[in-house]
Amino acid sequence: MKTKIAVLGAGSWGSMLAAILDANGHEVQLWTRSAEQANELNQHHTNSHYIHDYTFSASLQATTDLEEALTDATDILFIVPAQATRSVAQDVNQILAKLGTKPALIHGSKGLETKTYLRISQVLAETIDPNHRTSIAVLSGPSHAEGVAQHDPTLVTVASDDFDAAKHFQKLFMNEYFRVYTNSDVIGVEFGGALKNIIALASGALAGLGYGDNSRAALMTRGVAEISRLGVSFGANPLTFAGLSGMGDVIVTATSTNSRNYRAGYQLGQGVPLDEVVANMGMVIEGIATSQAAYDLAQTTGISMPITEAIHAVLEQEETVPDAIHALMTREGQTENG
Repeated sequence: MKTKIAVLGAGSWGSMLAAILDANGHEVQLWTRSAEQANELNQHHTNSHYIHDYTFSASLQATTDLEEALTDATDILFIVPAQATRSVAQDVNQILAKLGTKPALIHGSKGLETKTYLRISQVLAETIDPNHRTSIAVLSGPSHAEGVAQHDPTLVTVASDDFDAAKHFQKLFMNEYFRVYTNSDVIGVEFGGALKNIIALASGALAGLGYGDNSRAALMTRGVAEISRLGVSFGANPLTFAGLSGMGDVIVTATSTNSRNYRAGYQLGQGVPLDEVVANMGMVIEGIATSQAAYDLAQTTGISMPITEAIHAVLEQEETVPDAIHALMTREGQTENG
């Protein structure tokens, strides 16, 4: 059944998810704050700042008018940076009240809100009145926009407390190169998707220093262990962290140069100051803000998260990357499953 979907956020992942939905035969309207970006998408069918050498379908339309994007939309995909979700959702709530519609919501953002430590689905639930929405879901998993653009077989998961909502979005997104699984563990899927960016920063830093496969395999394995500890303390299913939105997402972001967090970490490992790294990237590096939120949560809950603490110390310029590695490697011996 054809439906209209409003995709809010025209970065690399937002525009590529919009392209998937468009290719699946749905009416898609892509919202961006940038008039220049909207014009490029509508006139040239490219999004050159985010996706190189890719041409979008002429049927995919972009707009800077949020109300236009939301009008008649049966579904809304939020794919804006984590720290911008609340402000966009507040605007959406006002417009939905005016329109009198009640769409299903899904987000694909990977982060935690820094001031509240809330997961993105919690931000949406808190900001958008239940009378203006039917359900909330999250899409996550090991996926780079660049790979999807090349139709690299990609597997993700859609999680929701509402099984019918998860099945609904599974059908909307799934095709021959984009396979979607359903999951009921929203907490685990969101924690995995958010915190893997911290591990990607650390992995890039190791690569920037010239370390090899042994160190990055160790980092990813122990990184998943501490992500799982924190997630489980909030009610997540530990098995989720062995799946697509856990270990799967850690692997792809901690090993690929398509990962902006990995690339940022690589520069940090080479000694580039943080402010220069941010300027060089020209895109939001979700792991930087998320590391602060995860560090604060670890401190308040008493959960052991040594890798997160090490990255936080580097970002706060309390330690150099080599010193942080030394501190991690010389910690008192631990039980692996403890």
